[in-house]
Amino acid sequence: MNSHPAPLEISSKASPEDRARANFYALLSRLFYAAPDAGLLQAIARADEIVAEGDNVGLGAAWRSLQEASAAAEDAATQQEFDDLFVGIGKAAVTPFASHYLTETGREKVLVRLRDELEDFGLARRADAAEPEDHVAALLDAMRYLILSEDRDDALQTQQRFFQRYLQPCYAGLCDAIAMARGGNYYRQVARFAKAFLDVESQALAMI
Repeated sequence: MNSHPAPLEISSKASPEDRARANFYALLSRLFYAAPDAGLLQAIARADEIVAEGDNVGLGAAWRSLQEASAAAEDAATQQEFDDLFVGIGKAAVTPFASHYLTETGREKVLVRLRDELEDFGLARRADAAEPEDHVAALLDAMRYLILSEDRDDALQTQQRFFQRYLQPCYAGLCDAIAMARGGNYYRQVARFAKAFLDVESQALAMI
């Protein structure tokens, strides 16, 4: 599967809310796949604010913090931080693979099941991709695809099932690991926004 967001024909049925959801999944997928370049940092800094109320007010605050961090960041520094956190020399400081955070044993079992589900969606890993399918960037991109795909009548149920099976068990642990990692700066704000956004998604999908 291509874990780096690729062009997708947006469903004419997609609501503005679903398009916004898909855009945030795409952004997070991109940020977890590779460090942001100067253009992306600038785009985040200049993007519209999120108007959030009630239980979702934390999402707006997390987005503002990410925008401020993006405005102040330099792409060379974020590249170094990304490498330190997710690549490293030997063992990376933070593991970006979902199966690392799942309670069930047997990573290969998780990957086999995930591959089967992605194949059902018409998705597959690129032949030149080094990362396995449970890289968080790939899972986020799969959610983007499911939100915008018009080929499934049970779209919301499919999103719910995929999210609860693969993202819900791992995203909090991943974001907490980033927040606690030494050398984290910009990606602490990425993790803060990711957790706030995925918390909202978790609550919304649980009500389906």
